[in-house]
Amino acid sequence: VQFIFHIGARTDTTEFDKAIFDRLNVDYSKMVWEKCVAYGLPLVYASSAATYGLGEHGYRDDHEIVNKLAPLNPYGVSKNEFDKWALASEKQPYFWAGLKFFNVYGPNEYHKGRMASVIYHAFYQIRDTGSMRLFRSHNPDYRDGMQLRDFVYVKDVVKVCLFLMELRKHSGLYNLGTGKARTFMDLVKSTFTAMNAPEQIAFIDTPEDIRDKYQYFTEADMSKLRSIGYDQPFVSLEDGVTDYVKNYLMQGNYM
Repeated sequence: VQFIFHIGARTDTTEFDKAIFDRLNVDYSKMVWEKCVAYGLPLVYASSAATYGLGEHGYRDDHEIVNKLAPLNPYGVSKNEFDKWALASEKQPYFWAGLKFFNVYGPNEYHKGRMASVIYHAFYQIRDTGSMRLFRSHNPDYRDGMQLRDFVYVKDVVKVCLFLMELRKHSGLYNLGTGKARTFMDLVKSTFTAMNAPEQIAFIDTPEDIRDKYQYFTEADMSKLRSIGYDQPFVSLEDGVTDYVKNYLMQGNYM
């Protein structure tokens, strides 16, 4: 073993049992970190854009703001708690990176159930019913379907991970999105287009248990990753959705 990628976690943003996240996302991650220190192994682990909460402090991956962040749910809290612990740790792997994943989508997410990407759910809703349901906006600053996320294709995530595996320097936290927020309406329209299906979009209320914890805007500031030499372009939402739908979901393929 020459390199550790610790990407697994409990990612359910609708789970509110803090003990579950402490055990799986904090304590287990500490164990992985300490093993990497003991065996001299470099580590890349999954953090999350959920750490940014409502974006009160922006979406920059500066270490100085980590202690100020206010995530909206126990999942985001668990990720931020581990980030804080990692930054404060006296013993660190000789290289480590915590990747703040924004809205990742793409092949091989088929086991994730409710936490799979909106594109995954859109494909099956459209295939089975001919229409797609989106959460309506409960924020007067955003029209229905105009909520914004930074959607990043999993193939780009893999490229960044491989880049860091080769680089092995400049340890720290890094955003991993595209740097360009897009609307859920853009996403769903792209899915209809990729499926060659007529657009039928309906809006439903956001469940009350997550309504006050809902992010209406996220957009990764990618300047830090760019500053250490990552110069590859990110796949556009339209191209990523087309590839995912036509070459994976419609074919039942894995990557």
